Amino acid sequence: MSENRERDLLAAVPDSLFIGGEWRRGERESTVKVYDPATGELIKEIADASPADGIAALDAAATAFETWSRTPSRQRAEILRRAFDLLQERKEDFALLMTLEMGKPLAEARGEVAYGGEFLRWFSEETAHVQGRYGANPEGTGRMIVSQHAVGPCFLITPWNFPLAMATRKIAPALAAGCTVVVKPAELTPLTTLAFAKLLEDAGVPAGVVNVITTSTSGAVSEPIIRDPRLRKLSFTGSTPVGQRLLEQASQGVLRTSMELGGNAPFVVFDDADLDKAVDGAIAAKFRNIGQACTAANRFIVHRSVADEFARRVTERVEAFGIGRGTEDGVTIGPLIDDRAVAKAQSLVADAVGRGASLRTGGSPIDRPGTFFEPTVISDVPAGSDILREEIFGPVLAIVPFDDEDDAVALANSTEYGLVSYVYTENLARGQRMIERLETGMMGLNIGVVSNAAAPFGGWKLSGLGREGGAEGIHEYLQTKYTLTPNPFA
Repeated sequence: MSENRERDLLAAVPDSLFIGGEWRRGERESTVKVYDPATGELIKEIADASPADGIAALDAAATAFETWSRTPSRQRAEILRRAFDLLQERKEDFALLMTLEMGKPLAEARGEVAYGGEFLRWFSEETAHVQGRYGANPEGTGRMIVSQHAVGPCFLITPWNFPLAMATRKIAPALAAGCTVVVKPAELTPLTTLAFAKLLEDAGVPAGVVNVITTSTSGAVSEPIIRDPRLRKLSFTGSTPVGQRLLEQASQGVLRTSMELGGNAPFVVFDDADLDKAVDGAIAAKFRNIGQACTAANRFIVHRSVADEFARRVTERVEAFGIGRGTEDGVTIGPLIDDRAVAKAQSLVADAVGRGASLRTGGSPIDRPGTFFEPTVISDVPAGSDILREEIFGPVLAIVPFDDEDDAVALANSTEYGLVSYVYTENLARGQRMIERLETGMMGLNIGVVSNAAAPFGGWKLSGLGREGGAEGIHEYLQTKYTLTPNPFA
């Protein structure tokens, strides 16, 4: 990948806030600095929104809401479809941009463009399918009309690890439902969202319908927006502690909320599993996005009779990974997002090994520019290890043996989180029992990647509230009205 190509792409990304259909610098003279985690180099400086800028963005969204919510659903659908088509035309630019600001290998970035684009296509098709109902009440004294209406202005807070897909997964259903939005991307990876806002502008999204604010002071900018009575919906993807604080703020206005929070996904391999398929699934579930995904498998709970063979096979695969900058050929593992992520991975591995776990491969930061950590496999991880309780968010595969089905279920459910689980077994009845017994909002049965725009994404317990994607996704941005009219025949 040429340096000129990267430089030209970065120069084309807006460096301003997008408010009311205008690109503006905002009140502050300070900037948000964006770095390439593969090199540590500064790649762009952009506007740093103040609390007043945040309220200006909400002003624009509130002003645009009445007109946008009354725009015919077919028109909204056509705009979303144009956005999908433009994304296909610009897919290489978006893929490279994500690799530069987040570090994921270019092949994975292309996959995210495809995945993120599907939310635009899916919700363009759902737009015209919002339905109500009409019928007589049981007493026959009147007619009931049940209708769906856009919630109102929404505040969407997106994470750094999937900068395009998390934006499209929130913006597309909101616009499909007739809502207007203020989007605050993560400070670490804001460039993709700014480029996407420019794409939406080119697709014909009216002024004020989508507003984007980038800031280095997230809490100070977000809280006034959340507490403003004009806001009616908050959607957040990120850590559980931050989500809990946002829920407290949202309670004042009794906001509709969608929370996609932390995970601690179990990956259960039974003794009758097809190990070839299980290993393939493990590599996908663990090392996608360098392990930096809420859906990443965290605890590999493997039947004792196959645990050693499973560990041997995954170690062999992991040691063959190509490590480097995501733009380089053959790279499957890029850098972690920052120094804190490296330190956390190192600490979790050290704690497990110190308690008696076996280090099969990796386990250390890599001595090179950027924030790289060796892809790692550890086995026989003892109970009480930090790595079994905390979300790893790194390329570390931790194996725990189990003896029987009840033991596996107990280990899998022994967490405050419940986002996703993975199970490998050739026994159909056992697979059905796992669907019933595992306490997660999603499950992959003999498959290592579950995300799909047509499916409801979300978790149980401390992993969150609400669903994104699927037929359920648009209803997060709608509210129900019941109207009673007199019996027309009375």
